[in-house]
Amino acid sequence: MGLTGNSRGSDGCAPLHGPGPGTTGERAGGPQTPVVQVEGVSVSFGRKPVLHGVSARIRKGAHVAIIGPNGAGKSTLLKAIDGLLPLAAGQVSLQGRPLASWSRKEIARLVSYVPQADGRTLPFPARDFVMMGRYPHLSPLSAVSSLDREAVNEAMRVTGTERFAERRVDTLSGGERQKLFIAAAIAQGAEVLLLDEPTTFLDPKHQADVLGLLARLNKERGVTLLTVTHDINSAALWADEILALREGRIAWSGPAEDAMDNRVLGAVFDHEFRFATREDGKRFVLPEGGGRA
Repeated sequence: MGLTGNSRGSDGCAPLHGPGPGTTGERAGGPQTPVVQVEGVSVSFGRKPVLHGVSARIRKGAHVAIIGPNGAGKSTLLKAIDGLLPLAAGQVSLQGRPLASWSRKEIARLVSYVPQADGRTLPFPARDFVMMGRYPHLSPLSAVSSLDREAVNEAMRVTGTERFAERRVDTLSGGERQKLFIAAAIAQGAEVLLLDEPTTFLDPKHQADVLGLLARLNKERGVTLLTVTHDINSAALWADEILALREGRIAWSGPAEDAMDNRVLGAVFDHEFRFATREDGKRFVLPEGGGRA
């Protein structure tokens, strides 16, 4: 079990790895076709390489957190999986089929990408925004059907966004908007959610709301989650698996609880962390203490 990456880091050192090769989150009962497979993927922006030969296998129903320093290639990996960036090398497959053979509408019926919040807002009702998630199921000339309306209503019910369905998106708080973006992804009918920093800029209550919502989608509906985050604690406490990138390569992958060790995190971030253990036995990173002059 685990993910496999390149054999050497850019500094010539062998990267850290999880317990062994296989499919992320693979359980007893034999192998299965991964819902997402990344094979030797490299991505460059102009002449600047960003990802270097990244390989990973993600099983259906996994909850994987992608962590790493700034500039490690985390967001680039999500966009590559969704087909939003050209590959310099390698291949992405969905359900065992090369991504290059999928149409954009076919991809959107399986995968939904929720980008980082950028502060931009939309001047129309929240319900209309969620309805936009139904675009993979509509043709240019087709009218919205009762099935589409039912999907939107269910998505808003699940995410708790019904109460502001008629409010304009630009009047919502950051936490309300983030839940609305997730509602649109659910209405889209996607089985895989790619989330780029879904709790950035949110206060603790709204962070917990969004993380709890994602956990329910994963556990109760079997939605596969790949979440980029800078919050190591949320990765360790909410996700099942962690994939750590460093300088565009996989530095470590494996069960989330195994990552909470300086042999892993210290090597990934070039930083010494302090840890504590909760009553349920889960370890977490202690905040850095400030000194007094």
